[in-house]
Amino acid sequence: MTSSSVFAGLSPQAPDALLSLIGAYRRDPRADKIDLGVGVFRDDLGATPVMRAVKAAEQVLVNVQPSKAYLGPEGDIGYLDLLKPIIFGNQVSHEVFGVQTPGGTGALRLGCELLKAAKPEARVFVGAPTWPNHTQILDQLGLETVTFRHYDQRAMRLDFDALMSALETARAGDIVLLHGCCHNPSGADYDLAQWAAIAEITARKGLTPLIDLAYQGLGLGLEPDAAGMRLVLAAADDALLAYSCDKNFGLYRERVGALYALSRDADILDLAASNIRALARTNWSMPPDHGAAIVRVILESEALTAQWKAELDAMRTRVNDLRARLAKAVPGLAPLASQHGLFALLPLVPAQVARLREDHAIYMAGSGRINLAGLTVTNIDKFARAYEACLQGEPA
Repeated sequence: MTSSSVFAGLSPQAPDALLSLIGAYRRDPRADKIDLGVGVFRDDLGATPVMRAVKAAEQVLVNVQPSKAYLGPEGDIGYLDLLKPIIFGNQVSHEVFGVQTPGGTGALRLGCELLKAAKPEARVFVGAPTWPNHTQILDQLGLETVTFRHYDQRAMRLDFDALMSALETARAGDIVLLHGCCHNPSGADYDLAQWAAIAEITARKGLTPLIDLAYQGLGLGLEPDAAGMRLVLAAADDALLAYSCDKNFGLYRERVGALYALSRDADILDLAASNIRALARTNWSMPPDHGAAIVRVILESEALTAQWKAELDAMRTRVNDLRARLAKAVPGLAPLASQHGLFALLPLVPAQVARLREDHAIYMAGSGRINLAGLTVTNIDKFARAYEACLQGEPA
C-alpha cells in the first residue's frame, strides 16, 4: 500500500457476515442444501416472486406515467398519504409529516440524523439483540446507546421486565427504539398489554419513541401488527416512525421506505420537517421513484389493494404455518408457534451453527437467526432431524 494514497489511512473492515454466507451457500454443490440466512420471503418452491398486484401496477405505470422528472425531496406525496391510514389508522391524534426514503434503512438513518441534530446528548435505549444496522447507524452518528435485554435466547422468551427496568432509568428527552412488529432477529413481539405499559412509561418519562415498522402484515395482519405501536405513538408528544414496503409489497430491490415525524404541536412539526428536508437533500437529494409509485398505484385502486392484501395474507399464512410445523416437529422449539414474522433466534452457539452448515448443508447466521421462509414442506423434516442431532452431538 502506498503511504501517500488518500486511502492509506483507512482501516480494513470485516466483510459482512451475511453476504459471506450467501456466497458460501451458492458455492455449496449439495442438492439438499437449505438457505435460512437471507431475510426475504420465499414461497414453497424457494422463489421470491413478484406480487401479481405489483406486476399490474407496473403495467399501469408503463401505460400512463407522464414523466421521469424529479418529484422533490419529499418524494411521492400520494404514496406517503395513502400509507398513513395503513400505518396509523383512520384517527391520528398528532400532526404528521412524511418523506419518502431509500428503504427502511434510509428512513432510520434520516431519523437518527434528525435526533442527533435536535438533541445530541440524548441516549437511545435499544433492546438486544436487534437488527445490526440499528446499532451501526447509531454508533456512526455518535449517539449514546443504552442496551437492555429484549430476548433470552436460551429460554426463547421475551424479557419484558428488562425493558421496563431500563426505561425507568431514562431521562426526559431520551429515545427508545422499538420494533413495531415481527421483531428481527427474535420474532418475539410485545402483546397489547405490554405495549400499553410501554406507552405509559414513555409518556410519564417524557421519552421519544423511534419505531421501526418493517414487516407490517407479516405477523398477525395489517391492523393487529400496528395496534400496539399506535398506543405508544398516541401517548407520546413527539415520535418518529421508519417504514419499509420492501417486505410487505415484495419490493426488496426497489428500496421503498418512508420516515414519518409526529408531534402534537404543528409549529414543532414544521421545524422538524424543515430539518428533515434539508437532511434528505444532503443524503440523496431526491428519492428513487419507481417502487413508491408502484405502492401508490396499488393503494389508489380498490381492486389492486384487495389483490395485494390477499397476496400478503397468503405470505403470512405460509410463514405462520411453517412456525407451527417446526414447533410441532421439534418440541424444544415450541415457543416459535407464538412468535411472529420471518425470523426466529434459535438457542444455538456458533459451533453448532457451523456444524449444521458443514454436516447438513443448512445455512443460517452465526447468531442462530433463521429466516423461516427458507423452509418448505419438503425440507422441514430434514432440518428438524439435523437440528436435534446437532443439539445431541450425534450424526443425523
